[in-house]
Amino acid sequence: MVYFWTIIAYLMILIAVGAYRSKQVKNQDDFMVAGRRLSAKVLVGTLLATWIGSGSIIASAGLAYYKGFSALWVDAGVWAAIIILFLNAGRVRKFAQYTVPDILEARYNAAARVLGTIVTVIAYTAIVSYQFRAGGMVLNLVTGISIDQGIIITAVFVIGYTVLAGMISVAYTDVINGIIMVIGLIVALPFLLSNAGGWDSVISRLPETHFQPLGGLSLLQAAGYALPTMLLLLGESGMYQRFFSARDENTARRSVVGWIIGTIIIETLIVVLAVIGSALFADIDPEMVILQSVRYGLPALIGCLTLAAIVAVIVSTADSFLLVPSTNLIRDIYQRFINPEASQKQIVLYSRIVVVGLGVIAFIQVRFFEKILEMAIYAYTMYGVGITPAVMAAFFWKRATAAGGVAAIGSGMIITILWEVLGQPFEIPTVYPALIVSLLLLIGVSLLTPKPVEEKWQQFCK
Repeated sequence: MVYFWTIIAYLMILIAVGAYRSKQVKNQDDFMVAGRRLSAKVLVGTLLATWIGSGSIIASAGLAYYKGFSALWVDAGVWAAIIILFLNAGRVRKFAQYTVPDILEARYNAAARVLGTIVTVIAYTAIVSYQFRAGGMVLNLVTGISIDQGIIITAVFVIGYTVLAGMISVAYTDVINGIIMVIGLIVALPFLLSNAGGWDSVISRLPETHFQPLGGLSLLQAAGYALPTMLLLLGESGMYQRFFSARDENTARRSVVGWIIGTIIIETLIVVLAVIGSALFADIDPEMVILQSVRYGLPALIGCLTLAAIVAVIVSTADSFLLVPSTNLIRDIYQRFINPEASQKQIVLYSRIVVVGLGVIAFIQVRFFEKILEMAIYAYTMYGVGITPAVMAAFFWKRATAAGGVAAIGSGMIITILWEVLGQPFEIPTVYPALIVSLLLLIGVSLLTPKPVEEKWQQFCK
């Protein structure tokens, strides 16, 4: 029970911080972008804790259980995307809006804003749903309750916590989560390695392919893991929302440096821990490898610390990905088209109501996918091919037109859904046909339609 009470104590601390920070929420800026006053240190913490969620702890670790270090292909897409985002973070902060659909309408048109919001809601509620499942898995491990019961408890906590204080609360608790996560993973490594009998023992117990760059994957399969994560992150609304929350452009840019260093360290640690765990524990659910390793392969004190870190990243990712689509629906639909004169009090109230509604939708989606990796790749692809090409073109291609942007967003969404419904014909990962169609329509339609006026691109491309 010591594991259970450690997690409960940690969650109580989060609630206390959230309740304290909720007093600072006075208007839309506070709830959605933390009053645009986050420092670089806080930004690094919130960027790290938001990105390193159950997609890394559960899904990537599960892939590492089967395929070894080739699981780093998933992370390689992330690292490439962060490097590119370094070039763009200052521009995003200078634009000083609230959401990615704000960018889409300013650069393209209102239809792009609406389509962007639809894609974000579909993809992000899927991401939240597998955070709920991951939370259920942790609670099942430490308490013995069913995974379904654990999912319900996780969902109720995350929804309630996000409702409390929006971005201003999420950002500061992410710093706590990030610190616990880094300490827990670093401390866990030598203990697990010792329990496995050292690195030579790990190597002797596992197939040679676990230590090869592709690990039995074809190059097409490896890229199929890297591309969705890269594309998601390049246009990821939660990260852009954090850049909007920075004090200034320089702060946004500096935070990316700390973010990539931390991400490389943490994601590599997760894969190493999963590989060691696969040598220690045979015949377990691959997606449970990190959880099993922590629960049964570490001393109680270290295990409690590391499990608290895992809960931290699940909560951080879930609340962040729940806040983004609620912001989109209020800012990009309600405030833009229904009630432009809404008061600040109304916006904050309705944002909180929408958080609850989207949380329920995410909870329902848990039933649609059996594996977290499947849910992650689907959600990453949906957003990455639907939103990212249009967002990147907004900042880096003056010739992109409104018609081209809308065509890219709509086609990316439709092809992703269609390819998944058809069961990925010819075993071709969904990201390939969806990305190809999205890019072809973005470029082709833009070139076939009149050039945009300078006012449309000058604030993005200069």
